[in-house]
Amino acid sequence: MELYKKRCVPCEEGVRPFTVRKTAEYLKGVKGWKREGKMIAKEFEFKDFAAAMRFVNKVAAIAKRENHHPDIFLHSWNKVRIMMYTHAIGGLSENDFIIAAKIDRA
Repeated sequence: MELYKKRCVPCEEGVRPFTVRKTAEYLKGVKGWKREGKMIAKEFEFKDFAAAMRFVNKVAAIAKRENHHPDIFLHSWNKVRIMMYTHAIGGLSENDFIIAAKIDRA
């Protein structure tokens, strides 16, 4: 899967969130991301605060471009935790994995 090449598409009403099986399949395409309930999450560590902030800004640019926005947490001065799910459907969709793949390339 080359998810980073895809674009996010709006989820329409009635779209069902990914099953556990489909989530596991898509997790194979994004290194280090883990399922946490109805979300996927990953922790990133940087050499300093400035590098962590540069990364946060890159993630923000990706999210804006794709119109799909993760939860971003900066903590311990050099760590960034990203958590994602598709709010409109209350669970995971392909969009979450597309953003994860794009973040991994940032």
